[in-house]
Amino acid sequence: MPIDRLTLGFVTAAAITVLGIGGAVPQAPGPFTAAQAAAGHTAYLENCATCHNRTLQGGGEAPALVGNAFVSSWGQRSASELYGVIKASMPLGNGNSLAPETYQQIVAFLFQANGVVPGAAAFTGESTAKIASFVTGKTPAGFLDAPATAAPARRRAPVMPMGLVVAGTVKSYTPVTDEMLVHPADKDWLMHRGNYQAWDFSRLAQINTANVGSLQLRWVYGMDEGGRQQFNPLVHDGVMFVSNNRTNTVQALDARTGELIWENRIGPVLDNLENATRTMALYGNLLFYGATSATVHALDARTGKEVWHTVISTYKDDKVGGMTVIHGKLLVGLTRCDDRSVQDHCWIAAYDTQTGKQLWKTLTIADKGTQGGDTWGNLTNDQRAGADAWITGSYDPELNLTYWGTGQAKPSRQDQRGTDGDALFSNSTLALNPDTGKLAWYYQNAPGETLDLDEVYERVLVDHGNQKSVLEVGKTGILWKLDRTNGKFLDLAQTVFQNVWVKFDKKTGRPTYRDDIIHQKPGVAIASCPSPEGGHDWPATSYDQPDDLFLVPLSQTCAMFGAGSQLFYEMPGSNGNLGRISAYEARTLKPVWTFQQRAPFLTSIISTAGGVGFVGDFDRVFRAFDVKTGKTLWDTRLGTGVQGFPITYSVGGEQFVAVTTGTQGGSPVQKPSTMLQEVHRSQTGQAVYVFALPKQR
Repeated sequence: MPIDRLTLGFVTAAAITVLGIGGAVPQAPGPFTAAQAAAGHTAYLENCATCHNRTLQGGGEAPALVGNAFVSSWGQRSASELYGVIKASMPLGNGNSLAPETYQQIVAFLFQANGVVPGAAAFTGESTAKIASFVTGKTPAGFLDAPATAAPARRRAPVMPMGLVVAGTVKSYTPVTDEMLVHPADKDWLMHRGNYQAWDFSRLAQINTANVGSLQLRWVYGMDEGGRQQFNPLVHDGVMFVSNNRTNTVQALDARTGELIWENRIGPVLDNLENATRTMALYGNLLFYGATSATVHALDARTGKEVWHTVISTYKDDKVGGMTVIHGKLLVGLTRCDDRSVQDHCWIAAYDTQTGKQLWKTLTIADKGTQGGDTWGNLTNDQRAGADAWITGSYDPELNLTYWGTGQAKPSRQDQRGTDGDALFSNSTLALNPDTGKLAWYYQNAPGETLDLDEVYERVLVDHGNQKSVLEVGKTGILWKLDRTNGKFLDLAQTVFQNVWVKFDKKTGRPTYRDDIIHQKPGVAIASCPSPEGGHDWPATSYDQPDDLFLVPLSQTCAMFGAGSQLFYEMPGSNGNLGRISAYEARTLKPVWTFQQRAPFLTSIISTAGGVGFVGDFDRVFRAFDVKTGKTLWDTRLGTGVQGFPITYSVGGEQFVAVTTGTQGGSPVQKPSTMLQEVHRSQTGQAVYVFALPKQR
């Protein structure tokens, strides 16, 4: 196939995967010393463990770095190649940031963790020995339990006071009720994506196509630097609530002026990247925040004081995923729950909003003897992993069903995880009763997925007469339409070029993979369009209800996937445009318009009754566009990449638009980054920017 501007793309944590080589490997001393490996253990814990797990088992998009997976992808490649890849791309989004000797030590540690006996000569990064000539893939008993020396002080997060460091009280705050969540006021932004239906749409119309060109910056509030910024602010009664991923700090701001009201530094303070905390939730007088310690904190929204907290998982790398409140219950999805060294299953659970007590829990992995359990073959329960619930579900109050997407089975390659079936309930749409957690129906969008192309993203609820549908776009770029009363397949549309599925069953929508994907071989790269960045990823869609338009932020990259690193290239027909927005008629799924540009879009789209949509991108541009045509009506450049979830709200009769900037946006940022060498943006500058029309004098 033609490859335009073949690029050694960002070699993600998911790229450093490897397989079994079958048969015994003659044990030989490795090209490193014991002292290097010991130092590398400390360096690994400091720089790599937050993604790859302290036991090197991987998690999220990060694969395991030990065992069969490691050996097969890297076994026939040299030690110097592994060193070069890690040095160029790690830590995530910050390649070449460590000293060469530190990278050498990390590689030495990986070798010893894979059963290699240290040698007498130090590893310099130049060894041409094939990795399969000395690794076994078997971690020595107790090796990873050995204590590592303390991390150097230079890498420590700065010491700062913690707790309620700024005390204050919201002057006027109305408790959030079930009715307010079902019918949110236009002036507020009470939940992730604005309403239970996940529309990312506002009925505010003061800012419209005629005057949006006059937008002005009204205020800015700086956020903590570092961490994975992918945040959705919430607004209620003129108060904006924001969180800071790296320090787990929650703040209340005057949404009209940007004045800080209170600040609670919950902690922990992180040295490294962690899972993104995309949203919070409001109910009664409480604000719920999911910290990176897998702990949910309930704060008094008026004062910031903690009311209760509960640890939702004790597994080291598990994190809080999606979060919403239904009928006084806080529904939470678990993510990063992918450790196959223990039975670390992902789930969706409900908690009492007044006490934090767990009320029910529904696993997203089918164990032996349960519904769908046979779709994992003969794998033991502890080897069944994935199906993370890291995106907030939607809710239909009339049907009393909540709709959640799940991620791929782990490891993402089918041959590495040892399954040949569908691996339920990964890559599925789940319809649950929010009061009991009981599964009403499911639809698996991508059975047996094997290229890190998950279908976890927002489920958007749309009505056309008596037809109640749920729409979703996953990484393959397929726009799915299901009957949300029973899960029946209705229709689909291809949004971007894809070469993964060759056909779809007309009645069920079930896809069929290309033959070389079905017969995937260890260590052999497979062309994947879209790439694991995804045709669509976490930047969310918007349903413009007045015009029945479904607006989708899309990415146009492909990759050679599965041979130890990922080679990224531009999608055929994209003409070098990695970023794209397309509008579809929601009733028919017919395309209406498309806008393309070089830089990827890194925010969700929000549309408004004023006929204006808003979106931000990798190249620091925040723009307003006409939702009917896609024409740009206004734009401005901000301090760094514009990413997160824009919102709009009103205070005192004045409409505002808010958006966040930041770094470390996950796959949509990291995977195409080396294809965008012409784009220069700051690695600092995380903030909330708020815009409005000129003040009337």
